[in-house]
Amino acid sequence: MIRFPRVAVLCVGLSFALSADAPVQRVDLLLHNGKVLVVDDTFSVRQAIAVRDGKVVEAGGEELIKKYQADRVIDLHGRLLMPGFNDTHIHISGDSRRYVELAGTKSIEELKHKIRSKAKELGSGEWITGYGWAEDDFAENRLPSRADLDEAAPENPVVLSRAGGHSVVANSLALKLAKITRDTPDPSTGVIERDKGGEPTGVIRESFESVTGLVPPDKTEELLPSFQTHLENLLSLGITSLVQAGVTPEQYTTEWEAVYRKGGANLPRATVQILWAGREKMIAFGKKTGDGDDRLRVGAIKLFVDGGFTGPAAYTLAPYKNQGDYRGQLRLSRKELYEIVKTGNELGWQMGFHTIGDGAIKMTADVFARVLHESPRPDHRYYFAHFSMSPPEDTLKEISENHLLVSQQPNFTYTLEQRYVDNLEGARLQHNNPLATLTRHGIFMAFSSDILPIGPMVGLYAAVTRKGKSGTVYGPEEKIPMPEAIRHYTRDGAYLTRQEKVKGTLEPGKLADMIVLDSDLLAIDPSLILATKVDLTIVGGRVVYERNSMAK
Repeated sequence: MIRFPRVAVLCVGLSFALSADAPVQRVDLLLHNGKVLVVDDTFSVRQAIAVRDGKVVEAGGEELIKKYQADRVIDLHGRLLMPGFNDTHIHISGDSRRYVELAGTKSIEELKHKIRSKAKELGSGEWITGYGWAEDDFAENRLPSRADLDEAAPENPVVLSRAGGHSVVANSLALKLAKITRDTPDPSTGVIERDKGGEPTGVIRESFESVTGLVPPDKTEELLPSFQTHLENLLSLGITSLVQAGVTPEQYTTEWEAVYRKGGANLPRATVQILWAGREKMIAFGKKTGDGDDRLRVGAIKLFVDGGFTGPAAYTLAPYKNQGDYRGQLRLSRKELYEIVKTGNELGWQMGFHTIGDGAIKMTADVFARVLHESPRPDHRYYFAHFSMSPPEDTLKEISENHLLVSQQPNFTYTLEQRYVDNLEGARLQHNNPLATLTRHGIFMAFSSDILPIGPMVGLYAAVTRKGKSGTVYGPEEKIPMPEAIRHYTRDGAYLTRQEKVKGTLEPGKLADMIVLDSDLLAIDPSLILATKVDLTIVGGRVVYERNSMAK
């Protein structure tokens, strides 16, 4: 195991002995005595890096400490320094006073305790919401039910979202308010789960707006403090850039612009996808892909083509394992998808669509190809947000020929292991969330997490090992080397958002967004990747996070 000691950061203005024929150059920050990954075309490794005015001046050897005089010098003590992570599909928001954090909940009993406490805090009649539960994490090894929530909060309507956001569980009062009974038909794009007697269990997959739409809205000013905190917390994970995977035009203006006006210099850089709202509303928004600055900018159009795997509801070409003819669900028809892509293309937007099942991927690839053939855009950078199932060979070829991109989540192989095991088999199971397959076909990939979980170390671990939580390896031929995985989580994310000329690597002139790790990802045993910590996060040449809590 190669693990670097946690050491104090040297923060002084130092003058170094300089040779007479080399005039000193002033810089703001210099880090040296480490292993500096530039992540350029040759994957260069240096020992030191100099920063001025928020940008990289030079990455080189120890001679830089004689070439530059810095206001601040940091001795890396052999640690690994690399570009910051760029998570290209993430969901961050502020928390309501009604909200209960359920990530990491280990049992239904613990979930009930959290809901019971919130009910006591709010009083009877108030809605209770929450996010992050996963049945695979529960000691009871089952889904929560309306009965569980009724026991915890009989006098409060409760609706709790599963990790991933594609299912909810509601209690009896919430179902009553939503007028959901045993006689209520399934929504056109979702499923109301029922017990053997035909009564709703409380779990609703995909289309649950009839319940969640009843929760009273929160005031924006009440959400902003926790919103900013959640963004700041990403820095401890080494995330210096992110793509928010879909907000309304109104949310972009009232929430994202507001929080970045207030404290953007202390936050990761953000590109925000805008949920498709129809031609007129997209025009009225007054912005499109690329508008903004290097802190906050507008990203691609977000659209859900199919459902998720936690239901499951992803749209597949062949039926799910042991589920009859069930193949998941599309959120819209091929004709509707074509009209949206055609309109977005005409308006100059980039597209980044949710496509999880191989059926949804194939349909979207076909529509993208049709529109680009009819109205060519040489540098469109349309992409698939998720690519959980490998589509047919002809679709992979079509994707490559049309230069379509993928925002992939290798961490799903680890986190959603049981969902895949329960619903897929054979090659479809082994090649879930394909990596090497895309590389072989010349298909561009950037990595992301979709908050399952956010931490990039899970994605890197799954990418190089293909292991699920159980330790089982799925499709070992889909493994990729660590340098390739690092590229996908750094440089390639910048390309996805058309910012490859300004960030993503530590080449001279690019933004000095970088992290220092306590372990060498290129040298440690893969089993140690999950335990690797971020010691230091730097955005624009400013230290914005230090694990040892020293003064910044």
